[in-house]
Amino acid sequence: MNIGIKAMVLALLLAAGNLAAAQSSESMTNGEVRRVDKAAERITLKHEDIKNLEMPAMTMVFRVSDPAMLERVKVGDKVRFAAEDVKGNVTLMKLEPVR
Repeated sequence: MNIGIKAMVLALLLAAGNLAAAQSSESMTNGEVRRVDKAAERITLKHEDIKNLEMPAMTMVFRVSDPAMLERVKVGDKVRFAAEDVKGNVTLMKLEPVR
C-alpha cells in the first residue's frame, strides 16, 4: 500500500472515531436520581428528553445493564446517562454522576 493510501485510510479511521465519540456524547442525557433499588437492579430518574429513544422528559424507572452502576449514585445526585431499548426494556447502558 502506498503512503498516500495509508494516510487516507488513517484519516478516515480517525474521522470515524471522532464521529463515534460525538454520537456517544450526544446520546447522553441529564437526569436526577429519585430512587435507587439495588435489590431489583433498578433506578428511578427524573430526566430530560432521551433523544435516541424519542422519549420526552419525565420521571421513570430504568433497568441497569450493570448493577455496579447503582453503587456510584444516591438519591438527589445529578447524573448523565445513556439508555437503549434492550428487548423492549429501556435500560441504562452508562451512568455517570455529575460532580
